[in-house]
Amino acid sequence: MNKKDLSKKITNATKWSTITEIIAKLIVPITNMILARLLTPEAFGVVAAVNIILSFADMLTDSGFQKYLIQHEFKNKKEEKDSINVAFWTNLSISVVFCALIIAFCQPIASWVGNPGLGEVVAVASFSLLLTALSSIQMAVYKRYFDFKTLFFVRIIGVFIPLIITIPLALVGLSYWALIIGTLFGNLVSAILLTIRSQWKPSFFYNFLILRKMFSFSIWSLAEAISIWATTYIGTFIVASSLSSYYLGIYNTTILTVNGILAIATTAVTSVLFSSLSRLQKDDEEFKRVFLQFIRISSIAILPLGVGIFIYRELLTNILLGNQWKEASLFVGLWGLVSSVTIIFGQYCSEVYRSKGKPKLSLLVQLLHLIALIPTLLITVKFGFDALVYGRSLIKIQHILVNWAVMYIVFKFSPFLMIKNVIPTMSSAVFMGFIAYILHQLGQGYIWDSMCILFCTIIYFLVLSRFSQGREDLKIILKNLKIPYKGSTDKRTSREIG
Repeated sequence: MNKKDLSKKITNATKWSTITEIIAKLIVPITNMILARLLTPEAFGVVAAVNIILSFADMLTDSGFQKYLIQHEFKNKKEEKDSINVAFWTNLSISVVFCALIIAFCQPIASWVGNPGLGEVVAVASFSLLLTALSSIQMAVYKRYFDFKTLFFVRIIGVFIPLIITIPLALVGLSYWALIIGTLFGNLVSAILLTIRSQWKPSFFYNFLILRKMFSFSIWSLAEAISIWATTYIGTFIVASSLSSYYLGIYNTTILTVNGILAIATTAVTSVLFSSLSRLQKDDEEFKRVFLQFIRISSIAILPLGVGIFIYRELLTNILLGNQWKEASLFVGLWGLVSSVTIIFGQYCSEVYRSKGKPKLSLLVQLLHLIALIPTLLITVKFGFDALVYGRSLIKIQHILVNWAVMYIVFKFSPFLMIKNVIPTMSSAVFMGFIAYILHQLGQGYIWDSMCILFCTIIYFLVLSRFSQGREDLKIILKNLKIPYKGSTDKRTSREIG
């Protein structure tokens, strides 16, 4: 695949992936708002507890094969097809084993996650493992070939499932069963659609030599996934054991809410970035150029969003969570601000490790972060929730520093180059934040804040357009959206992403 063709595929994939995430992230909150008024918090609690087990089992059943199939450069089509078949049957077999174990020990598992007597819920929910196993490898094939358009339609259908299945079942009083059935039906529909539209179909082929080769790569991706899972849930366990359920609710809900906002931009870009870098892993110069351009263009949305979340944290908390969640506003602001910086300077680095076939580095970074995270949480939680908020948020900076060290030592990738790469967006976001802070002190209320947010957004893009690189990046974004750019007389042709 030449650079021109790859550029077109990356641009198209980015467009469809972004559209997918924006629509999904708009539909899901609306659905949850409706369900929250139909179901009790206990119903959501049952499903959340079950999902802890299923998320861990799902992670194990995938075994990192998705990343291998996207990243690996196969010698020919036969080797690629054989590897996909081995990954599919291995994934499905492991899922069957885990599903059987969960069903056999459903009652003890239900008690372990705090829902004694609800073993049947755990058992029924475990069938989700089989359904996701049927679609997991299919999704990897679509991503490998940048077919994000198909993934868009499947994802959109999936997010509409709760509207046509879960909500009606909740209306007739099925409580947490409505959520369980809706999830199963959504996974079933996704598996069917992905299989029907895929050019690749499973065939009865298996080779243990191929499995061994794949597993040597995937074992490190799996270990990394486990470390990420531990990083995600360790805070939940510590807060649950040290503070009240009230603060546990604030802690979990805040992280999920803010991450959901930032995921509108990050999830879309991350999928395409990994696929793109994997195809360029042997071309160091182009690899570096694409990586820098991806994070620079991503920063145009992510950095000002983080600043805005911090400045208008009370407004955002009231809109998304309600007045009863006022104590969450500090965590909402800090988590949003620090997370936006971490995404640009830390999170995207992991895509470099994986695309270069070095998942061990990503695992190393996660373990080093866990070593710093666990004592930070254990110490700060003793001084109350506010101390925990500062500790949990600021420790993310350590994650950035570790990534910088690894990028420089292993890939000779200077952190200063990464910083210089986003100076236009950083400067514009900081200036916007300064104006927003002043305006926020001058008045309060939804109307005033809404007008200020609109004004600050305009200010941000005006300042960004004063930088030559900022103008070029805006041209790329507007060109991809098919919007003519008239903000500059610069006649140079900008290069598309990739």
